[in-house]
Amino acid sequence: MNQTAVVTGADRGLGLGMTKRLLKLGWHVFAGSYMTDWPELQSFAQQEPGRLVLVPMDVSSDASVEEAGKIIAGHTGTVDLLINNAGISTRNFRSIHELQDDEEVLRIFNVNTVGPMRVVQALLPLMEDSDLKRLCFVSSEAGSLARSYRDNWYGYCMSKTALNRGVQGLFHELRPRGYTFRLYHPGWVKSYMSGQLSTEGELNADDAARMAVAYFMRNRYEGQGVSDEDRLVMRDWLGREWPW
Repeated sequence: MNQTAVVTGADRGLGLGMTKRLLKLGWHVFAGSYMTDWPELQSFAQQEPGRLVLVPMDVSSDASVEEAGKIIAGHTGTVDLLINNAGISTRNFRSIHELQDDEEVLRIFNVNTVGPMRVVQALLPLMEDSDLKRLCFVSSEAGSLARSYRDNWYGYCMSKTALNRGVQGLFHELRPRGYTFRLYHPGWVKSYMSGQLSTEGELNADDAARMAVAYFMRNRYEGQGVSDEDRLVMRDWLGREWPW
């Protein structure tokens, strides 16, 4: 039986790249789609009938995520892999002396931090019977208190630090029930997080997606009664561990 994955924020960029990569590896994929007017994912779905299902999903909305969970449950009884990829980095305040847009900061938190928690809660009933039970979260070096180089971008950085702490809470609760976790910094990707495709970055979306999926799929060390799955870490696209 083919395994089933859910990818949020799959319309373009890294999310679309991971969706394509999983399909190439033989997975069935439910792609969370927020941008109904963005044609690339819709066009790709027509090429993969039966294996790729588009699911309307706004991770900032309780109602949208709940409805997405119902749609997925209508197609399958089991989800093996969840990739929480949806994220935004809109206006970033470069100085505390700027007039802060509190509503925008809260919007970033709602998508980047609370959004993954909503999605996990909605899909847990479908993951209970999976042998893999893998929860993946696309984070960022911006969330590392010990190593992030940024001295601004307040909303985005705080949202990723809070995400990491939320994942830690999920880890403590769900790891004893057999869930496995991947917390990941994908590198400097040419992405659409700000709303437009960035021409700056070290990696294009397809290369970043290939490395991300490879890490999400890789089983961690087990031996002599000890499993590395029992330790929550954040790693980057080169496999390097990042401090919290």
